[in-house]
Amino acid sequence: MRTRALVAAVLAVPFVAIAGTVAARLGGAAQASATTPAPAGGGHAVTYRAQGTFDVKLTPQGEADDADGSQLGRMTIEKTYHGALEGTARGEMLTAMTGVEGSAGYVAVERVTGTLDGRAGSFVLLHRGVMTRGSQELSITVVPDSGSRALHSLAGRMTIRIEGGQHFYELEYELPEPTR
Repeated sequence: MRTRALVAAVLAVPFVAIAGTVAARLGGAAQASATTPAPAGGGHAVTYRAQGTFDVKLTPQGEADDADGSQLGRMTIEKTYHGALEGTARGEMLTAMTGVEGSAGYVAVERVTGTLDGRAGSFVLLHRGVMTRGSQELSITVVPDSGSRALHSLAGRMTIRIEGGQHFYELEYELPEPTR
């Protein structure tokens, strides 16, 4: 039962929802995606913006560790990305809930496999979310040198928003110009 209580608490925390770790109760079709070049990033790399939607499934792993006014939990993450990023992701999330409403934290790592603007490969995203009495701080970064195949030099940051129960992402990233 404690695991269910932790999941319910995590699902109620906005930054966790923003991070895309809310169990999917999504309806409707994926938003049309767009990729628009951003200002050039210097050197041979070019900066791009990829946008779209994603579905997410959160699965608790074991019972929550509940002691001294805080709960620690571990969950697996499964995502499906739609739009300029087409693919799937699997990951792990560690959570900390406190007895103070609106204060919590999480870290997560997910490996994304698919195509980004037509380039196939995989890369890893690192999440860090902190909420202090309702004030949110969220960082999602591509782990340096984690890209494979056509994404081998990928660098970037992701932002996430939720509107009407739908999860949206925007990935601002750099890659070398494609060879023609």
